[in-house]
Amino acid sequence: MQEFDKSISFDGRDIRLKVGLLAPQAGGSVLIQSGDTAVLVTATRAKGREGIDFLPLIVDYEEKLYAVGRIPGGFLRREGRPPERATLTSRLIDRPIRPLFPSWLRDDIQIVATTMSLDEEVPPDVLAVTGASVAVLLAEIPFYGPMAAVRVGLVGDDFIINPTYKEVEKGDLDLVVAGTPDGVVMVEAGANQLPEEDIIEAIDFGYEAVQELIAEQRNLIKELGIEIATAEPPEVNEALQNFISERASDDIKKVLAQYNLDKTGRDTLLDEIKATKVENAIALLPEEDPLKIATTEESKAIPTLFKSLTKKLMRSQIIEEGIRVDGRKLDQVRPISCRTGVLPQRVHGCGLFKRGLTQVLSIATLGTSGDAQDLGDDLHPGSEKRYLHHYNFPPFSVGETKPLRSPGRREIGHGALAERSLIPVLPAQEEFPYVLRVVSEVLSSNGSTSMGSVCGSTLALMDAGVPITKPVSGAAMGLIKEGDEVRILTDIQGIEDFLGDMDFKVAGTDSGITALQMDMKITGLSMDTVAKAIHQAKPARIHILEEMLKAIPEPRAELSPYAPRLLTMKIDPDLIGMVIGPSGKTIRAIVEQTDTKIDIEDDGTVIIAAVEAHNAEKARKLIFNMTRKLNEGDVYLGKVTRIIDIGAFVEVLPGKEGMIHISQLAEGRVGKVEDEVAVADEIVVKVRGFDNKGRLNLTRLGIHPDEAAAARAAAV
Repeated sequence: MQEFDKSISFDGRDIRLKVGLLAPQAGGSVLIQSGDTAVLVTATRAKGREGIDFLPLIVDYEEKLYAVGRIPGGFLRREGRPPERATLTSRLIDRPIRPLFPSWLRDDIQIVATTMSLDEEVPPDVLAVTGASVAVLLAEIPFYGPMAAVRVGLVGDDFIINPTYKEVEKGDLDLVVAGTPDGVVMVEAGANQLPEEDIIEAIDFGYEAVQELIAEQRNLIKELGIEIATAEPPEVNEALQNFISERASDDIKKVLAQYNLDKTGRDTLLDEIKATKVENAIALLPEEDPLKIATTEESKAIPTLFKSLTKKLMRSQIIEEGIRVDGRKLDQVRPISCRTGVLPQRVHGCGLFKRGLTQVLSIATLGTSGDAQDLGDDLHPGSEKRYLHHYNFPPFSVGETKPLRSPGRREIGHGALAERSLIPVLPAQEEFPYVLRVVSEVLSSNGSTSMGSVCGSTLALMDAGVPITKPVSGAAMGLIKEGDEVRILTDIQGIEDFLGDMDFKVAGTDSGITALQMDMKITGLSMDTVAKAIHQAKPARIHILEEMLKAIPEPRAELSPYAPRLLTMKIDPDLIGMVIGPSGKTIRAIVEQTDTKIDIEDDGTVIIAAVEAHNAEKARKLIFNMTRKLNEGDVYLGKVTRIIDIGAFVEVLPGKEGMIHISQLAEGRVGKVEDEVAVADEIVVKVRGFDNKGRLNLTRLGIHPDEAAAARAAAV
C-alpha cells in the first residue's frame, strides 16, 4: 500500500493517521499520533483452525521504554512482564472491538498496539482503540465498524474531550466512550460521586465526538479505495435446527418457567432434555439419514443449535412476558445477605456479600506507607498506589476443576473496576495514613461478581475501621434487544449475562456514581437506552446499600488488635540522614529497640507502625528527642558518657552531647570531677547555651526542683 497521511482536526488537537509507512506485511497497520504520543496498531488475520467454535481474537498492547528515551534496567536491559496498566489497556481495546466481528467468524485475528512515542500530555489508550478500528478496516476483515473512542474529562463545570494526564487527575471524571454508527458500544468510567444526569450528559458528549472520528475513518478508506469487508455467514442446517426445535422447545420452556430452580438444577434439566429429546432421537435414526450424517461430521452442531434455541426461548420469555428465569421482575434484585467479622481478628477486616448464588468474601489489610505499590517506571515516573484491590476467581466458584494459575486479564480487570469504585470514598492520607489492600475471593459465581466485590469490599473496609466517607454498592444491568423491543434487566445472573446483549456495571454511593463499565454484545446502543439503564440501576444500588448497612451501619471505631497502630510526625528534612544514620544503623537500632516499623518520606514525614501502641509512642519519643531543637534554659535528664579533667560530657538526647564545666557541677568549689559524677550516672542538667563553635554547654546549677521532676518524668 502506498504511503498516505491524514490529519484530523479534533477538538482543538490534531490526530494524524499514517498508513502504508510501517508494518507492510501486517494485514492492516496505522500509526496514530496526537501531540508526541504515537501508537502503531496492526491487525492481522489467519485461516481458522479446525474445531474452533468461537472467535479466536487476541488483542495485545505494549509499551516500549524507547518511547520516552529510556533504557530498561535489570540484567537483560529489555522490557519484561507487562505492567498492570498495559493489561488494562489491552482490555480497553478488546472490549469495544470484539462484538463488531461477525459472531460466526472463526479466523484467527490478532490486534497489536505498540506505543512508539509518549509525551506527558496525551494518553495513548484511546488512540489505540481508534487505531484498532482503522487497522481492521485496512486489513479488510469482516467488521461492523468503523468504531472510535474518546476520553471525556470534567474540569470545573465543563466537559472536555481527550484531556491531558493532569486534567484527568484534577477533575472529577475519567470516562472513555467507544461507539459505532449504531450507538454506544463501550463505556469505562471513574467518577467522584457524580449524579446520574452528569454521567449521561458526559457519555452523550463523548459519543458526539466519536461520530466525528467515525466519519473521518469512512473518508480515509474511501480515499484509499477500500470498502468495509463483508462476508456471508456459514449455512445453518435448517433441517437439524427444526428437528431440535420441534422436539425440545416445549420442554425447554417448562424448565425456564420453573422459577424455583437454581443454576445447577436448571443446567441439569436442560442437559437431560438435550440428551433424551435430541441426541437419543438422532442416535436412533438410520445411518444414512442426513441429520445423523450431519451431526456425525460436525460434533458440535447439536450443542450449538440447542444453546441457540435456549437463548431464543429465554429472550422471548423476557420480551413477551416480562418474567425472568428465576421469576423476578425486570427491575428486581435477588435476595441479599451481608455479614462482617466472619474470620478471626488476625484478619483486620472482612465482609461476606451474597446476592442470589453469587458470594464474595472480601478481606481488608492495613499496612504502612512502605507497603504502597510503586507504579513508577521510566515510562510513568513517580506514581504510587496506596489502595490495592485484588480479585480472585477460583474454579470451584462455578463448580469446575481447573489448575490454579496467576491472575488473568479478567481478574485484573475486575479488580481494577472494584478499586476504581472505592477510591473516591477513601479517607485522605493525612487523616488515615494506612496503605490499604482488599482481596475479594469469589466463592460462588452466578452473575456480577465484580459488583459483589465492590459491596464485599465496602463491608470489609468498614469492618476494619477505615473511615470511608460513604459506603459504596454496585449492581450489574443487562439487556435483551429483539428488533425494536428492548428490555433492561436489573441484577443479571449468569444465564442472562451469557445469553443477553449487555453487561452494564454501575457502582456508587447514595450521592452519585463512582464507577461504571458497559460492554455490548451487539453493535451499538442508543443514548436513550443507555440513560434508561443508568437510571434503572440507581434504585437497585440504593436497595443493596440499605441491606449492607443493616450488617454494619458505620465503620468500626476501633481497629483490629492485630492491625498496626500508626503515629505520624514531622521532622526537619535536613535531619533525615541523622535519624537514619550511617548505612541505616540508627534507624535499625530504634526499630529493634521499640519493635516497630518506621518509614520516613522525603518531606520529613515519619510514620511509625506498631501492634502495641506504647511501642509506637516510645519510637516517636526517641525520634522526637533526636531531632528536637535544644534551647537555652531547657532541662533534661542525661547520662554521663565520659569525664575529662575540666568537666564531664553528658548525652541529653540521642546523639546530642554537651559538656558541664567543673565549675558548673555543684555549688562551691569542686576539686575533682569524679567527686561529683561518674560515667553512666543519670543527672539532671540545664542548657546554658552554645559556644562560638556551636558546642553545647550544660550546667547543674539553678535548676528548680519542679524542673528536675519534670525532666525525670519526661525521660521515663
